[in-house]
Amino acid sequence: MNQLLAIRAFARVVEAGSFTKAADSLDMPNATLSKLVQELEAHLGVRLLQRTTRRVTVTPDGQQYYDKTALILRNLEDVDTSFNIARAKPRGSLRIDVGGSTARDVLIPALPEFLALYPDIRIDLGVSDRSVDMVSDNVDCVIRGGALDNSSLVARPIGQAAMITCATPAYLKQFGVPAYPDELKNGHRLVAYLLAQSGRAMPFRFQRDGEKTEIKVEHRVGVNESNGHMAAGLAGLGIIQTFAYAAKPALKEGSLVEILKPWRPAPYPFHVVYPQNRHVSQRLRVFIDWLVETLPQRL
Repeated sequence: MNQLLAIRAFARVVEAGSFTKAADSLDMPNATLSKLVQELEAHLGVRLLQRTTRRVTVTPDGQQYYDKTALILRNLEDVDTSFNIARAKPRGSLRIDVGGSTARDVLIPALPEFLALYPDIRIDLGVSDRSVDMVSDNVDCVIRGGALDNSSLVARPIGQAAMITCATPAYLKQFGVPAYPDELKNGHRLVAYLLAQSGRAMPFRFQRDGEKTEIKVEHRVGVNESNGHMAAGLAGLGIIQTFAYAAKPALKEGSLVEILKPWRPAPYPFHVVYPQNRHVSQRLRVFIDWLVETLPQRL
């Protein structure tokens, strides 16, 4: 038995919560991974995982073994990384999850610069406004905006994006140009951005001279993905509140017009996030450092 490989296989099953997901992330057949875990259990003389047709759970002995060996694996990876940094450029694949408009307007246009610096790194992008389970889905990091509420994750700020309120010229001609946020309650049509997880409509937020106000969105149309949300605004379905970087091309060509400029919302913070108990590989480290340096100018 290759004990180190077996320990890695077992750890990945614990983290992924599934033999299939663990096998995919390690690029090995499911049967091979299962055999490695069985051999490790036989070697130790204890059951590490409880398997049923629906799920895999960690036994108390398995949890204790995982906690102790996870530290050994991280220390070993740190040793390997220290030699790789001195002898070679970062290489391998990174799985990154990012929201729709942030991918389209911010990250993807900047990626040629990163790939030119690190030609041996491969990028696999998951593009969605829906949150992912970083551990079970084997995602290295996510780029997300807004408040963070998961203390088990490490977050590094990568900048703030301006938020604007806008609509098409045809819409404003038909319904008028509001001068104050409260006027949005009087016959205006608002296109809601719906949170992908809960379906709840985000309120329209405004601030001026330290005064903040929110308008609850009583919407006729709601969209739970940022590119679709922008498309709804461009179609004239109503007023939208969105990132300035996403609306920039439409504002430049005149297909959208910014309104309520003195009441722009507070800037929207963005972070790159990764699990705190996961080893930060050399390739992930250089990617995060590049994001922190590059993205603030693009948001």
